[in-house]
Amino acid sequence: MNATKSENYPWYDAILFRVIPPLAALLMKLLMLSCRLVKVEGEEKEREAVRRSGGSAVYTGWHQRMSYLFHYFGSRHATTMISQSRDGEYAARVAKWLGIDSVRGSSTRGGFGAMKELVQRIRDGAVGGMLADGPLGPARMAKIGSLVIARDAEVPLIGVVWGADRCWVTNSWDRYLIPKPFARVAIFFTEPVWIPPTAKGEELESYRKLFEKNMNQGARWCDEQFGPERPWRKVKEEGTPEIGPL
Repeated sequence: MNATKSENYPWYDAILFRVIPPLAALLMKLLMLSCRLVKVEGEEKEREAVRRSGGSAVYTGWHQRMSYLFHYFGSRHATTMISQSRDGEYAARVAKWLGIDSVRGSSTRGGFGAMKELVQRIRDGAVGGMLADGPLGPARMAKIGSLVIARDAEVPLIGVVWGADRCWVTNSWDRYLIPKPFARVAIFFTEPVWIPPTAKGEELESYRKLFEKNMNQGARWCDEQFGPERPWRKVKEEGTPEIGPL
């Protein structure tokens, strides 16, 4: 994969683009392969929905739980949207090494064209992958983009979230999770949602709210297989208690 030509990257990125992504992908793959999947919820409905659509779907996760999804969707050769930024270039290259293809764009730059391209690829038989709360949040609040893509591609929208018994929890805005080596993992597929081609406005918003609710319930289910629900917002002030779902 070549760097995006329109970007003026620092000279050393030409070297780093070749070294860091394959190394990062290898380390990530080894870590995720050490984990053991012990519980899966909702898989039968997920498989039936994908069968009905001819093998295509839009799978959507939370940014907080992206790490294991890179491994999971790589095995399904998904196509996802990744921003056109310098960080996005690194992410796209790592994703490629993990078996994930990408279209380049985000809510702030090139998003409309990327969405159209992703819709067309899904119509042609690709599996779509999205982060429902995007790269900047707010955490675990679904944006409308994944619903529009599933609607226009006429495929089911399926949320997929995971939890593990042993995780590193960063102090990022979403309390990003990384499973520790040899962790036990649980996966939850939300009820597949078929969004009518005519849905827009308030009707589309009602689907968004339902999907967000199902995603958060799924994340809670995954965590509770191993203990209490994980925090998912950054603590704003010292001494402020961790905040969970609204």
